[in-house]
Amino acid sequence: MSRRHDKLAYLTYLGLLMCLPLTSCSRVTADVAAIEAVPVRTVRAVSQDVPLEIPAVGNVEAMESVAVKSRIVGQINRVAFEEGQSVSKGQLLFTIDRDVLERQAVEQQAELQRDAAVEQQARAVVARDVASQKQSQSEADVAMKLEMLGVISGQRANQLMTTRDTAHAALESDQAAVEAAVGATKADRARLAQTQLQLSFTQVVAPIAGRAGAAMVKAGNVVRDNDTTLVSILQLAPINVTFGIPEQSLSEVQRLNAGGHLSVEESHGDGTAYEGHLVFIDNTVDATTGTIRLKAAFPNADGALWPGEFINLRLRLRVDKGQILIPESSIQDGLDGKYAWLVKSGVATMVSVTVLRTYKPENGPEQSVIGSGINPGDMIVTEGQLRLTPGVRVSLLDAPRLHSQANKDKTAQ
Repeated sequence: MSRRHDKLAYLTYLGLLMCLPLTSCSRVTADVAAIEAVPVRTVRAVSQDVPLEIPAVGNVEAMESVAVKSRIVGQINRVAFEEGQSVSKGQLLFTIDRDVLERQAVEQQAELQRDAAVEQQARAVVARDVASQKQSQSEADVAMKLEMLGVISGQRANQLMTTRDTAHAALESDQAAVEAAVGATKADRARLAQTQLQLSFTQVVAPIAGRAGAAMVKAGNVVRDNDTTLVSILQLAPINVTFGIPEQSLSEVQRLNAGGHLSVEESHGDGTAYEGHLVFIDNTVDATTGTIRLKAAFPNADGALWPGEFINLRLRLRVDKGQILIPESSIQDGLDGKYAWLVKSGVATMVSVTVLRTYKPENGPEQSVIGSGINPGDMIVTEGQLRLTPGVRVSLLDAPRLHSQANKDKTAQ
């Protein structure tokens, strides 16, 4: 019995000796885990000017659009431009057959010359009648005096006075003939001028400078006045873009635009930016969409904006100077509000922040504009926040970069 006792005690002693190394190893592992750093990615907060903008989708419209039509009836002789060509104001586009009008003009010119001759002849007759009327008047006056003296009979005096009246009536009649001849001459001149105007319409020219579309008629087609559209011309430079903004922004836009035209920026897919200015605010809000229609003008010197296309715009209201920016993804929501993780001396610290607004740059992720809690140059955690606790040590997966440089790298990727 004592031997069994001794053996059991010996085995217990060996077991305790075996457990001592295991206990010591587990404590070392726990200590190592306690001091292991959490890997994170960081950027430094930056201070820069931040524009306050309203994003919108706009539709490009030509500032001027003209549907060119014929103003006379006739056959198209020639198409004098290339489809899609840029044309200048007054440039020849079409020629219409003018033979009929030229013959009509020759005939009207002959009629004008004839009626002018008739007018001249009528004026000569009036001049003769004036002389004859003066002679008759003189003879009648003498006859009246001689009758009173008893030198001639009353019958003879009456004859001379009748001759005077007849000459006066003839003068009035011939003067009316002159007026009729003058009216006929004026009518001839008007008809000739109308024909000459129609002759000028045989050359169809561009009423504005712009880009010509497809020719809707070819040589040989007969056109009517103010009927078929021959070609459409759109002015591309400058050009308009219409877009809508929420009605809640209307009062601020009106107030700021009163001090000078607001800037509107458009960005193409290739990264090229074009700047225009606000030129029109509509007089009513669309009740179905709750938006107000605006229009901006762009120089469009290189013709990059094309009528009918939809583009992304930014209506710039103002620029806030010296704002602190950090990535919007670094902002966390907690029970006490928004916060972010700061790294100082390799240790993570939770700080409460005030976010004034968000800002979406042209290229890169959305940013938060910070009002308080973070200073320029602070190292902000952007990835790995879920494993952080206050006071934990962190290891940086990459060297901390300025926030603006991080944006450029993400854009390049």
